[in-house]
Amino acid sequence: MLLQAALNRLAARAGDQALEAAAQLSLLAQEAPQRVQQELQLFWDEVQQEAQRLERDQQPGAAPPAGASDGDADPQRQIDGLRRQVAELTRRLEELA
Repeated sequence: MLLQAALNRLAARAGDQALEAAAQLSLLAQEAPQRVQQELQLFWDEVQQEAQRLERDQQPGAAPPAGASDGDADPQRQIDGLRRQVAELTRRLEELA
């Protein structure tokens, strides 16, 4: 009888833990779309800021920003930086999934 009682209690505890895990997954699934939307909004805000910065830099007679080095003007470095940002965003999105 003791063995049967112990097995019953173990099964009940495992069931409780399974229910708790399912509830946590459900909560994460509800929050995921909002978090993805926030990350995408942040990304697009950064893209718009970068576009504005590029437009300012393209204007004739515009002085380079304070502290800017010659490497900032290198298009390949800018592309590499954007690729790193996209890779980071992709990593974050995969973590949410």
